[in-house]
Formats: sequence, structure tokens, C-alpha cells
Amino acid sequence: MYDYEPGWGWGYVLMFVGMALFWGLLALGIGVLVHYVGRNASTPPGHTPSALHGAEKLLAERFARGEIDDTEYRERLTTLRTHGPQ
Repeated sequence: MYDYEPGWGWGYVLMFVGMALFWGLLALGIGVLVHYVGRNASTPPGHTPSALHGAEKLLAERFARGEIDDTEYRERLTTLRTHGPQ
């Protein structure tokens, strides 16, 4: 009633591997897309976190050397954190 021909079992294995690869790559692509969009939404355009960190570091060094006082340091730090380095 059912004819079994040798070699048909590999077709099922290849079909399973192909579908697993397809769904795995689809899930990976969606994950990368979500990560990329989420990262860009949290970073304002033109302001990288490393540049902001560098500007804050420079400001702290000027404060430590006594070039600016406490009030000016806090004002500039607030400006940097709200508007970013210009």
C-alpha cells in the first residue's frame, strides 16, 4: 500500500533544517532591527554618548583646576546634559 523508496528520509531532514534556518534567521533579523531602532531612538542626532562623556570630563577638569567656579560648573553641566556638546 505504501511504497518506501530509499533516500526519501533525507528530504524530510533537509526540509526541517531549511525551515529551522529560515525561522532562526527571521528571528535574528527582527532582533537586530529592534536593537538598531531602539538605540537610534534613545540617542539624539549628532550627540554620541562618548562625545558627551568627553565634554563632561573636560568641564570637570576645568573645575578641578579652578578655572570655573561651582555655579558656572553646574550651569554648564546642566546645559551639556540637556543640549549636548555644540
